[in-house]
Order: sequence, then structure tokens, then C-alpha cells
Amino acid sequence: QVQLVESGGGLVQPGGSLRLSCAASGFTFSSYAMSWYRQVPGKERELVATITRAGDSTTYADSMKGRFTISRDNAKNTVYLQMNSLKPEDTAVYFCNARFSTRVYWGQGTQVTVSS
Repeated sequence: QVQLVESGGGLVQPGGSLRLSCAASGFTFSSYAMSWYRQVPGKERELVATITRAGDSTTYADSMKGRFTISRDNAKNTVYLQMNSLKPEDTAVYFCNARFSTRVYWGQGTQVTVSS
């Protein structure tokens, strides 16, 4: 049974930091590129960051560059999103995504709220 379980979300003040984690099981984690997405009610789900299978390359949406860092630990089947200098606009549900060929898996999401 495939599982992606996000954790680490919560309420933070503007300028604060959070580290999200996504624990994977039920598939060969190291074969999958991993991504973080986020979604606000009424808006399309938005790509935040992507990391390759070996963790040797990362990409970010422009609004996250310089503030967010995606990383992975294949030995722990876990992908992380370090979020710094958080802004109210970062408030969203953050989802973990795994992709290999035609296979795509999603977590259930974790809420991040940045309040001022």
C-alpha cells in the first residue's frame, strides 16, 4: 500500500521558518522524483519545488527561490521542505508528490498558516 504522509505544518508568524517532512512507503522511493505542491481554496494546485531521484538537482517556483529548500534522504524514504522567511502568501495546504514514469502518488497534505 502506497503512503505519503506529510508532517511539520502549523501556525507561524511572518518571517518564521518551518520544515515539512514527507514519509514514503509502499514503493521504491529512490526511483521517484519528489515534489512539493501547495494549494489555496479556490486556486489551482501550484508546484513549489522538485528534486531528482538522486537528489542531485532541484527546481523551485520563482516566488520560493532563495527561501525554500527541498531535500531528500533516500535511506529514510523521506523528502523535506525547509521554508524560511515565510510570508502570509505562503499560507496553503502543502502536498507531497512522487513521480516515476506514468506513476504518480499524492499525500493528503499538511496545513501551513502564516499569520500577521
